[in-house]
Amino acid sequence: MQLKIMPKKKHLSAGGVPLILFLCQMISALDVPLDLVQPPTITQQSPKDYIIDPRENIVIQCEAKGKPPPSFSWTRNGTHFDIDKDPLVTMKPGSGTLVINIMSEGKAETYEGVYQCTARNERGAAVSNNIVVRPSRSPLWTKERLEPIVLQNGQSLVLPCRPPIGLPPAIIFWMDNSFQRLPQSERVSQGLNGDLYFSNVLPEDTREDYICYARFNHTQTIQQKQPISLKVISVDELNDTIAANLSDTEFYGAKSSKERPPTFLTPEGNESHKEELRGNVLSLECIAEGLPTPIIYWIKEDGMLPANRTFYRNFKKTLQITHVSEADSGNYQCIAKNALGAVHHTISVTVKAAPYWIVAPQNLVLSPGENGTLICRANGNPKPRISWLTNGVPIEIALDDPSRKIDGDTIIFSNVQESSSAVYQCNASNKYGYLLANAFVNVLAEPPRILTSANTLYQVIANRPALLDCAFFGSPMPTIEWFKGTKGSALHEDIYVLHDNGTLEIPVAQKDSTGTYTCVARNKLGMAKNEVHLEIKDPTRIIKQPEYAVVQRGSKVSFECRVKHDHTLIPTIMWLKDNGELPNDERFSTDKDHLVVSDVKDDDGGTYTCTANTTLDSASASAVLRVVDVPNPPFDLELTNQLDKSVQLTWTPGDDNNSPITKFIIEYEDAMHDAGLWRHQAEVSGTQTTAQLKLSPYVNYSFRVMAENSIGRSMPSEASEQYLTKAAEPDQNPMAVEGLGTEPDNLVITWKPLNGFQSNGPGLQYKVSWRQKDGDDEWTSVVVANVSKYIVSGTPTFVPYLIKVQALNDVGFAPEPAAVMGHSGEDLPMVAPGNVRVSVVNSTLAEVHWDPVPPKSVRGHLQGYRIYYWKTQSSSKRNRRHIEKKILTFQGTKTHGMLPGLQPYSHYALNVRVVNGKGEGPASTDRGFHTPEGVPSAPSSLKIVNPTLDSLTLEWDPPSHPNGILTEYILQYQPINSTHELGPLVDLKIPANKTRWTLKNLNFSTRYKFYFYAQTSVGPGSQITEEAITTVDEGKKAMASRQVDIATQGWFIGLMCAVALLILILLIVCFIRRNKGGKYPVKEKEDAHADPEIQPMKEDDGTFGEYRSFESDAEDHKPLKKGSRTPSDRTVKKEDSDDSLVDYGEGVNGQFNEDGSFIGQYSGKKEKEPAEGNESSEAPSPVNAMNSFV
Repeated sequence: MQLKIMPKKKHLSAGGVPLILFLCQMISALDVPLDLVQPPTITQQSPKDYIIDPRENIVIQCEAKGKPPPSFSWTRNGTHFDIDKDPLVTMKPGSGTLVINIMSEGKAETYEGVYQCTARNERGAAVSNNIVVRPSRSPLWTKERLEPIVLQNGQSLVLPCRPPIGLPPAIIFWMDNSFQRLPQSERVSQGLNGDLYFSNVLPEDTREDYICYARFNHTQTIQQKQPISLKVISVDELNDTIAANLSDTEFYGAKSSKERPPTFLTPEGNESHKEELRGNVLSLECIAEGLPTPIIYWIKEDGMLPANRTFYRNFKKTLQITHVSEADSGNYQCIAKNALGAVHHTISVTVKAAPYWIVAPQNLVLSPGENGTLICRANGNPKPRISWLTNGVPIEIALDDPSRKIDGDTIIFSNVQESSSAVYQCNASNKYGYLLANAFVNVLAEPPRILTSANTLYQVIANRPALLDCAFFGSPMPTIEWFKGTKGSALHEDIYVLHDNGTLEIPVAQKDSTGTYTCVARNKLGMAKNEVHLEIKDPTRIIKQPEYAVVQRGSKVSFECRVKHDHTLIPTIMWLKDNGELPNDERFSTDKDHLVVSDVKDDDGGTYTCTANTTLDSASASAVLRVVDVPNPPFDLELTNQLDKSVQLTWTPGDDNNSPITKFIIEYEDAMHDAGLWRHQAEVSGTQTTAQLKLSPYVNYSFRVMAENSIGRSMPSEASEQYLTKAAEPDQNPMAVEGLGTEPDNLVITWKPLNGFQSNGPGLQYKVSWRQKDGDDEWTSVVVANVSKYIVSGTPTFVPYLIKVQALNDVGFAPEPAAVMGHSGEDLPMVAPGNVRVSVVNSTLAEVHWDPVPPKSVRGHLQGYRIYYWKTQSSSKRNRRHIEKKILTFQGTKTHGMLPGLQPYSHYALNVRVVNGKGEGPASTDRGFHTPEGVPSAPSSLKIVNPTLDSLTLEWDPPSHPNGILTEYILQYQPINSTHELGPLVDLKIPANKTRWTLKNLNFSTRYKFYFYAQTSVGPGSQITEEAITTVDEGKKAMASRQVDIATQGWFIGLMCAVALLILILLIVCFIRRNKGGKYPVKEKEDAHADPEIQPMKEDDGTFGEYRSFESDAEDHKPLKKGSRTPSDRTVKKEDSDDSLVDYGEGVNGQFNEDGSFIGQYSGKKEKEPAEGNESSEAPSPVNAMNSFV
């Protein structure tokens, strides 16, 4: 039965019939097990064109396999090669490979020729290609004398190489005596033939060592041509050289050195022809001369150049097309063009083809009685001739075989028998080469056998194809059937694909694809089966990929790569940089999930790839690292277009370090006036490299440039060359010109001098001019040196002057300045204010009025009026102390003012003086006034002594500021229980002459809170509080311990429960009242003691505010600790309540007179403090009254 060719793969039917693949096809020689009889097959041979190294032994390969093992024989140049007769030739054991030992003796040239190997056994004979053996050659250059070449500048030149013909051809290149390659360009280049072409020569082409080298790679030798000398000179030099050296100098002078249109140096003419073989590289060349140097362009007539196979070499002078085919034949045109014209050359290309296979013959394994065919189909240009051989003999003269029939390129076999086994050779040849193929026909009768190893384990990643092998052999061709599972259910589902080599494919393997699979092969001679196992694994995935990073040079960067994989597979994590290994640098460190790069450098930028590899799959992810930094400094600063007041600065930017430059900052240094000090000049866009800078006269400029990007600013560039601008007259005058006398008879004129940069030239001076503002005097002028003031003496007192200060230098004057007004010196005022009147507002505040002085008597700038006031004595004749004068200054022309912070019930005196810039004028007549009584301050102290069971003794000191005549003391007290609740309040009046009082009939072991304050006829003063506890009665305490324990009595327990319930209700009520803002009786009592004197008041030119304390309700009800001396309403004690007038004066801070008395200057305020809710009023003190003055 003949084996028929089947499709590459079949999809198994989903029907109920088991899936059976009838694989009737050819089986290659590799499919035939080597333990079965088979004809020889050539497995290895030397190349057809075999160039050998003559310095080494010759090895001609020929390897073959077959059963039984084949024997080998050779022909040389078409005749039998008897290796036994040549002692230098041996054949490797078990092989047909020849080894010719020429290193001991003999020459390689002796063994040149065409060799062919034949491998033979009882089933047939296979032959190798004709192997042409030739030794490589690297001949020397022939001796020649090379004359020096002298050329006129601009002429064209071709330096010939003409290398010796070697085998294989040499590689040509041009170098100098130092073995340095000569530079090539569009003007100078090497042609395909090795010559060096100059489109035009230049003086820099002059040299004596133009050397052509030929490198023969096969023998690793380099041959050198004699150096060529070239000298390029001008026309005059050329004439002199010809006259002196005409006898021994070759002169290339056919072309003019003037500019000229292009002409081709190679190829010659307008047309040429090129032939190339299919599959080779087509190289077309056009080199032109001309001045200026021509540019080469390529086009294909009637077609486009193939985009992916076209390359330009040698500065576009060479066009290369790879893998040419017949479709690349046609006309190609090269165009040389310069400014003076263009020239064309057309190259006609023909692509020929050595034979190439369309269908190569394949081995046939047939069963007795089957049919088959051998096909040998080839193509070429010209079309090749097909010839058949059998066992190395032309089929026309071979033994006749009735089972075969030849039909051109096909041999048809029918009803073959074992004697039909043979090796057939197909030869396809034309003028450009040949193809030789061996294909055997092997007639066998063999039961099926499976070649795949039993119980092979396949591991596949989920959702990927699974391929289960079932390599088989049999003759006739077996059928293949697959089963899954131990019960042997046949596979007939759509998800399976069976390939014609027996392989079962699961296109998308899932977890449920895991299991055991059985392959069964059957033919008429028997059956074979094999089991394989499949496991499905989870894919490897990167669940945390590295991310794009931009870091600054010198910092640290970390890439994370977290991998998830099948638990039975162990991944290997590898990091790559730009698809290569990481640098061998300790700055790169890796752990399980991270790559860390420390101290990042510029070269570290690139693409970093994390690859996780297992035995079954891999996963990778990449991220780009961009290393940025501040730019490198600009360089190559150059000054051009240097004018008197401008210059052009040009620079070259430094590397932007991967962050675009946003701007350039230009600074200048004035080496003449401010050496070493760099100042800002200008800023320009980051795309500019030139700036037009405005300059000032008479400055020795140097410039530097800094670049800035998003990271920061670069270091400064090197300084430019210095540029000194010409001197000019000043273009500005001094600023801040003032005129102010320091004495009654002078005028001091001051100004801010120009700096050296502003001077615009040498010899900077100032012209100072002045005259009286209200007079008809002419300007008086004086020129002074570079100073900042000038004093005019002998002026009238406090007269207005017009002043001008003009700059000048050695070149000229600055523009005319504007005049400013000043005054000569001041003197003390002459007249005191008159008609001083005092109005007492309340016990701490008085208002003063006066008449202004005549303006002429001020003799200066009126600054205001100053009130001196002092207390002569207290009305109560207590608190006598030294006289302390205080001062209040009222700015401008104001003729009234308020005196705050006065002490109640005191005698005061005051006077008023006018003030100018020189000082105070005479004082007015003293005026006295008396302040009425006020409320007293809190008692100075309060302490509780001698506590007993039912009494407490209070001792106190009178108020430090009675502010009038004390009429009585008021004592209030109330008990405090264990829960800090206050009991009923008790009031008690105490005579004013007492400083001690004993309270009796108090409860034992009880805490009391006391509120104590003094009172005058005006009202109560500030209070002071204290707490104390009566002692415990030890006798009653002992008696109570002997009483009957009533806690166990039922009536008592019921009573206590009722009391507890009542207390709970009271606590709830109190809590609700507290949240609604309720107060205890003591708070209400305190609120009732309002100060009758603290009322809103108004002034004729202002508003008085109302003062309220900021005491909180919580503090009102919180008992003080024992021994506390702090007043509950936070009134200020005497030591804290001195007359501080900071809030009232309009002048500077207070100061002391020589006698130590305090002098203050105050300004009146018009603001009104907001009143707080639920606040208690407070008795006024000097500070309180002062705070109420807004």
